[in-house]
Amino acid sequence: MDVTMEKGLVMTALTMALKARQPQKGLLHHSDRGSQYASTDYQKLLLDQQITCSMSRKGNCYDNAAMESFFATLKQELVYHRQYENRQQAKQDIFEYIEVWYNRKRRHSSIGYHPLAI
Repeated sequence: MDVTMEKGLVMTALTMALKARQPQKGLLHHSDRGSQYASTDYQKLLLDQQITCSMSRKGNCYDNAAMESFFATLKQELVYHRQYENRQQAKQDIFEYIEVWYNRKRRHSSIGYHPLAI
């Protein structure tokens, strides 16, 4: 989370995810057509990591339905019920929601009502 959505933000996020998860080569990375994802530097990072890039069709939110659903859930279950004093407070609360609740405890109907991290 940052003040703007520039390429540095998504490059840092991808680098953090790769270090944390250490996926096998050949990973498929899907995103929308935002300029930060289409940037030369971001595309080079994907290429260097042997990650296949997949982008949504122009103007088609259905191509990215899983992420759209996640962000709707995040807003409905957390963000709309809070008033944050500052960005750091929001970052900490959202981090805890995702890493402590959503991934480890919240049950997901699409996977037989199990948490993601079992």
